[in-house]
Amino acid sequence: MPHPQIVPHPTARPTLSVRAVWAGEHRFDTGRPDGPAARFDGSAKTGQNPVDALVSALATCTGIDVVDILGKRRTPPDRLVVDAFAERRAEHPRRVERVRLTFTVDGAGIEVGHTERAVALALTKYCSVAATLAPAVVVETNVVVNGTVGEVIAQPGSDWSTTPDVERES
Repeated sequence: MPHPQIVPHPTARPTLSVRAVWAGEHRFDTGRPDGPAARFDGSAKTGQNPVDALVSALATCTGIDVVDILGKRRTPPDRLVVDAFAERRAEHPRRVERVRLTFTVDGAGIEVGHTERAVALALTKYCSVAATLAPAVVVETNVVVNGTVGEVIAQPGSDWSTTPDVERES
């Protein structure tokens, strides 16, 4: 059976090209053909495994947007750490069902409400990784701004019918 042909959409922007080169066992070096490479390792010994990389992509994509949004508010962060905790299905395929992102931000003039708004904009409007995962992955966020902890927010756009089985049974 021939491989299906990818037909470009007439109004779509050019697609990106990534190459993954097998490096033995469960390891691949991947990236754009003329750019830097990252090591992915299914055993997570010499690099992130693919699912870790997916969650890392979500964390960094939203983090980049939060930095940009806070900077445009003239309150650029001095420090930003995004911690991600993902829950996966127990059965195969063990897809990611839920991700909790905690944004710890420090900087002069930064407020909890402004940071929560920046996170929401990142997830619902700007982050292409979040848009790719929506609505199948439930995303919850909370922020810690200069030591002040915000509320846990269930981000819109997630399909809440995909919540883990434990919660569905309650």
